[in-house]
Amino acid sequence: MWRDLAPIGRDKDTRGYRRFAWTPADADCRAWFKDQAELRGLTYELDRNGNQWAWLGDPAQGDAVVTGSHLDSVPDGGAFDGPLGVVSSFAALDELRRRGAQFTKPLAITNFGDEEGARFGLACVGSRLAAGQLTVPAARRLRDADGVTLPEAMEKAGYDATAIGPDPERLARIGAFVELHVEQGRALDLSGDPVGIASAIWPHGRWRFDFRGEANHAGTTRLVDRRDPMLPYAETVLAARREAQLAHAVATFGKIAVEPNGVNAIPSLVRGWLDSRAADQESLDQVVAGVEKAAREHAERHGVDLNVVRESFTPVVEFEHALRDELGAILGAGAERPVPVLGTGAGHDAGILSGSIPTAMLFVRNPTGVSHSPAEFAAEDDCVAGVLALADVLEGLACR
Repeated sequence: MWRDLAPIGRDKDTRGYRRFAWTPADADCRAWFKDQAELRGLTYELDRNGNQWAWLGDPAQGDAVVTGSHLDSVPDGGAFDGPLGVVSSFAALDELRRRGAQFTKPLAITNFGDEEGARFGLACVGSRLAAGQLTVPAARRLRDADGVTLPEAMEKAGYDATAIGPDPERLARIGAFVELHVEQGRALDLSGDPVGIASAIWPHGRWRFDFRGEANHAGTTRLVDRRDPMLPYAETVLAARREAQLAHAVATFGKIAVEPNGVNAIPSLVRGWLDSRAADQESLDQVVAGVEKAAREHAERHGVDLNVVRESFTPVVEFEHALRDELGAILGAGAERPVPVLGTGAGHDAGILSGSIPTAMLFVRNPTGVSHSPAEFAAEDDCVAGVLALADVLEGLACR
């Protein structure tokens, strides 16, 4: 499975992945998922929001156990973020069948669409729509860098975009969702454990800072006559680092758009996107407020206008303690020591769905700690350990 999926959407120069929502690479990933479902005799289903499902048993029975993740990527992303969870889900089902497990509940494997938000700027679109955390009007307003709307992209890819929206009936049939994911950090590497359990997802969000100045000639305009929005933007980037350090949080300006974007032109607009995350809401608020305060001060000093827009936000997600404890009991049975429980600053579909259904996550060790990069890695032995851990969990939840 890993070998077949690996070439899809991989850039020959960067060796990173560009599997963006509703593009040909995404279509190839979706075809791979459907093939894996049909190879195993599972019932394949596409929901109203373009999320893929592969069912073992009758979904109408209710109290289903669901596992899976996503197959899309960030720009030049790694091979493991998302796909490891989907591949491991199919492999875990294979392992349970090898064991002769008798399922007492329906089981499903899923691929949620547009988790990374690389194309339309909003993460977890598929799960947000299903959970009602993204309204249909807001979804229809989402546009990519070329001005293509989400519905237009879906229609071009051959999907009916008129049906998008909340899917409470589907979610009501799910008793538990468990997502396996490569760890996006080094906690497990430092502890020496191949697999861990998620405790919570830090509150996080994305803010757009629009600095508007005045376009002019780079060679003839005196420095004192300039309204250059690049200057307050640059100072705001440095302020974000300072504020994050003070709050023991993280803050990143990782995306920028400049107009008119000419080498010999003073910009008229510099638009930067801030991603900030913290262990608690108070710390996150402190960071964002501090960054915005600094941005406004620098903008005023340079004669530049500033507009700040919060584009997305996810509050702290505490995974359901009962389900989390059950995973710990299943995986800890007969073990020399408890399975580590750790928090994460990364968002996931499991976090979005946690407001609607019981969810939990398993992490697989990442020795480099690198993620959202071609250097992202997990050793084969650890991936196998993740599959076996997921199989144990699914057996404990769906075969009792």
